[in-house]
Amino acid sequence: MQQNEKPHQFLAWTATAILIIAAILASFVPALEYHHWAFITANTLWVVVGYLWKENSLIVLNAGLTIIYILGLIL
Repeated sequence: MQQNEKPHQFLAWTATAILIIAAILASFVPALEYHHWAFITANTLWVVVGYLWKENSLIVLNAGLTIIYILGLIL
């Protein structure tokens, strides 16, 4: 690990990649509705990263977004 690199950086980059894929799916093929699951997965991973990094802002923001996406699927 380099000096300025946070631990679990690979998990953070994976969450970011999934988030980008979710945005692409939502923009170009919204009828498939896979983007809902991709957004839920990405934001849940960001909650885990926030917990591992001890960053409460990441936890609160992404937990809130995850709840919104889940409610969007249910309702």
